[in-house]
Amino acid sequence: MKAAVITFPGSNCDRDLAVAFEAAGAEVVRVWHKDDALPAGTDVVGLPGGFSFGDYLRCGAIAARSPIARAVADFAQRGGYVLGICNGFQILLETGLLPGALMRNKTLRYVCKPVILDVASTESAYTEAYAPGQRVTIPVAHHDGNYCADELTLDRLEGEGRVAFRYAENPNGSMRDIAGVLSENRRVLGMMPHPERAIDPHHGGTDGRGVFAGLMRALAPV
Repeated sequence: MKAAVITFPGSNCDRDLAVAFEAAGAEVVRVWHKDDALPAGTDVVGLPGGFSFGDYLRCGAIAARSPIARAVADFAQRGGYVLGICNGFQILLETGLLPGALMRNKTLRYVCKPVILDVASTESAYTEAYAPGQRVTIPVAHHDGNYCADELTLDRLEGEGRVAFRYAENPNGSMRDIAGVLSENRRVLGMMPHPERAIDPHHGGTDGRGVFAGLMRALAPV
């Protein structure tokens, strides 16, 4: 599996994401936001957390208009796998690859702590390594993680099984406790919690490994 990890000005989790992909057995290629094409043979794109372009205008809005964003959108529309974490989730929403918006946390405060998630769907490469309803602990670190959408969109996401993770104890006010959502073909996942920070027992837990292990299985050569 070849993973392309994108770096924007202000990204601060790109190395963590690259390490997580490598720990799962992937070959990782680092890609700069001014590049206008993904490396040949890319299987999955990782959009990392951080504060791309200083979160000016709206979180992820400027990054979504960078040269590499068009290549990522085209890749996703051709059926490629894209994983957006935290700021990466915000970028996916700004590109229109996922529905909804991420608003300021309900508390109006930055939240940085481990949270308990319920695995809401195992029908994706990102979640198939978990058991249905399994509870996992994965850290969050965000100021604008309050997932919002209109009721019709929320009903559609739930009815189609596209809610990947839910907060057991909602840290940010997200509607219906949504922590991560999938695209219609289940190949694009956006999530606020950081699975790449939960792969090493020395860092407090390994519950994030399943996200990367499932991808490896899905993309392993037959």
